Amino acid sequence: MDDKTRTELEAAAFRGLVGHLGKRTDVQNIDLMNLAGFCRNCLSKWYMAAAKERDIDMSYDEAREIVYGMTYDEWKRDFQSEASEEQKQKFQDTMPLHADISGHNK
Repeated sequence: MDDKTRTELEAAAFRGLVGHLGKRTDVQNIDLMNLAGFCRNCLSKWYMAAAKERDIDMSYDEAREIVYGMTYDEWKRDFQSEASEEQKQKFQDTMPLHADISGHNK
């Protein structure tokens, strides 16, 4: 497979993941972090880092709007619920397994 095709497939997979997460507003970021070690914010940070590698100026808020499909404040207002004590404890317990980009496992 050539590099152009690989990049196109990776981009399509990313769009599929973002689209799926956009439909699953019932899934909280803390649940994603606890189960998979990454969340929508991590995807936003990866997106922003990729832009910076290509000398494209992009803020974290701009990257989050791409991933969330709306501003982060809108998403929090419409879909984020308060984390339970159990979720918070699991978050703490799984920190070493969180994606490096999250900044939680330092």
